[in-house]
Amino acid sequence: MPVRNRIAEWLPEITAWRQDLHAHPELRFEEHRTAGLVAARLREFGCDEVVEGVAKTGVVGVIRGRGARAGKVLGFRADMDALPILEKTGLGHASTISGKMHACGHDGHTSMLLGAAKYLAETRNFDGTVVLIFQPAEEGGGGARGMIADGMIERFGIQEVYGMHNWPGLPSGSFAIRSGAQMAGADAFQITVKGRGGHGAQPHTTVDATLAGAAVVMALQSITSRNVDPLNAAVVSVCSFHSDTNIYNVIADQVILLGTTRTFDADTRDLIEHRLIEIAQTAAQTYGAVAEVIYTRGAPPLLNAPEQAEVAAAAAESVAGSVKRDLPPAMPAEDFADFLAVRPGAYMFIGNGESAALHNPAYEFNDDIIPAGSSWFATLAEQRMPLT
Repeated sequence: MPVRNRIAEWLPEITAWRQDLHAHPELRFEEHRTAGLVAARLREFGCDEVVEGVAKTGVVGVIRGRGARAGKVLGFRADMDALPILEKTGLGHASTISGKMHACGHDGHTSMLLGAAKYLAETRNFDGTVVLIFQPAEEGGGGARGMIADGMIERFGIQEVYGMHNWPGLPSGSFAIRSGAQMAGADAFQITVKGRGGHGAQPHTTVDATLAGAAVVMALQSITSRNVDPLNAAVVSVCSFHSDTNIYNVIADQVILLGTTRTFDADTRDLIEHRLIEIAQTAAQTYGAVAEVIYTRGAPPLLNAPEQAEVAAAAAESVAGSVKRDLPPAMPAEDFADFLAVRPGAYMFIGNGESAALHNPAYEFNDDIIPAGSSWFATLAEQRMPLT
């Protein structure tokens, strides 16, 4: 069962939705215009329920199939928020808001799910219920956790949850997935190294926070090389280093380091948090300074349930003729993992072709993949909840 002809016929219409969203990007929990357009479309399609304001700016739609004997309820999710990036594509539908951009394809994800919603509301060739989840604030805002905290899972009786992300470098319109850990868990840390500032010509009278901070950066590299099992992939990255001075002859009183860690399992995550705090404090102390660490846990590792991963793969195979089932795990994180922590499900990658990378100012979602993405959601509903 390939790309649905009906959905393919709608490509110009869905593309127009996508490019309009692209031109009007909204950051996390600011998706008021986007949410309004999504809710209006869902009502236009004839969804049985449309609820706005879930986790502030999220939207949920409900479509009941022609059969109701099985009672199965599937959640299909798309994210809606943009990024604080200055777009450099030069496209006619480029962002109209300076410093904000859909650089991760959430405009495309939203549009693909809307295309599937239009098809499913029209045909209803399934036995059960589809819950359409249009999530705010995926980009660091905890939007998935917000929707869960608002009681969405229980309110709509969601039993399984599925989502999709475009992936540059995969052939356009192809599909890839793996069972188990597909994306890493992402945590953040801030290390404030406090010393005693002074004149650059009299370092002996100071406690040099810059020197101590540099020692912390170097020492943290030992976590993945000497503490983590070599067979367990992990990342510790210090991404920002700022002192409280920008003058050539002043030794800083303090420096602030910002960074991220990535892991695929709970034990490694716990180990890295413990060692990062311990090493930062000890390394700073060696130079007479003090390190204060704030470690913040973000999205957990994204774990596809084996049964649901195969269900998702089978739907993709029906649409595209083949699917890559041995996708290597990826270090970027996705808060769809929070949904998978409370309900079984799976997360699919769809190829964006040879585009710029995600989060790059030259990135552009490939509109040609819309029919395949929308058809995957539609096929998933019909295959997982077949009419009998």
